[in-house]
Amino acid sequence: MTETGESTAHWIYNQTVKMFAAGATPEFETADELERYWGRAWGIDNDVGRMRAVLVHRPGDEMKIVDPKKRIPEIGSFGDLEEGWYFQSDRVPPLAQMQAQHDGLVKALEAEGVEVVHVEGHAGKRLKSCYTRDPLIMVKGGAIVCRMGARIRRGEELAITRTLAQLGVPILRTLSGSALMEGGSFAWINPKTAVIGCGIRVNREGAAQVGEVLKRQGVELLVIDLVGYDIHIDGAFLMVDRDLALINPAGLPYSFIEELKARHIQTIEVAPSDYEWIVNSLAVAPRRLLIPEGGSDRILDEFARHKVAWKALPYDAMHLNGGGIHCSTTPLIRDPY
Repeated sequence: MTETGESTAHWIYNQTVKMFAAGATPEFETADELERYWGRAWGIDNDVGRMRAVLVHRPGDEMKIVDPKKRIPEIGSFGDLEEGWYFQSDRVPPLAQMQAQHDGLVKALEAEGVEVVHVEGHAGKRLKSCYTRDPLIMVKGGAIVCRMGARIRRGEELAITRTLAQLGVPILRTLSGSALMEGGSFAWINPKTAVIGCGIRVNREGAAQVGEVLKRQGVELLVIDLVGYDIHIDGAFLMVDRDLALINPAGLPYSFIEELKARHIQTIEVAPSDYEWIVNSLAVAPRRLLIPEGGSDRILDEFARHKVAWKALPYDAMHLNGGGIHCSTTPLIRDPY
């Protein structure tokens, strides 16, 4: 074939046959593209839409590293500096109790029609693997794999990555370099706005790398500073509906509270006398929450006044390991709102 003939053939192949033609649209994150090439419309762009699939890890063999006979008085924690673990509570609950409470959470999620996916395996002796919120962030079209800030948790990312690959969830980025990022300090405000709380587990470089992914999706990222030694924003901020949030004002900068008001988001404020873990609840649908037992009558009355439905679950044993219901769940798919 002549050179002219080859050029003509290439033109016909690339331009006239639709299935062969190159094209940047529709965008990767569109539902049709994801369903066609990745099996499902993975990802989320909000924290309150009806949840369809969630990632969890039942506490198991990794907890065997915890030895109640080992105490580090200077930090007020059970732990072993050489082995690299700590359990910072006044007591270590029986593993069976933790598992029973986690099983109760899974049962409640399934009762809401949520598909519950379990992490494949676990990351060795990393006893906080049950808090699946932190090693990844779900955005439109897939996942961002984090780089854990705490060395005790670094390495959980591998089991998460293997699980995502097994499921077929697109991994849009893995944080690298000096970035530190944990998913508990990321939250969606609305489909076009997210927030990251920087502190001892999350640095500006981590926020910047997440922001690069969001920018390409047309999402504005607010970056705020957490208060003192606070670890994650999900200890102080929870979207309940598109125009309603549950907040602990003692854990948020005033400028962020004002930002919520400017965006016409009402807030239910947790007082010092309220159960602190109530903020670490989980929205399974707009104004429908899974909450830990122990919420004060005042907060429950506020829920009722704002027409928020809830189901309370025993979770105090799981709290002793350092996380709550929100920490224990990473939604993989939510409905848009």
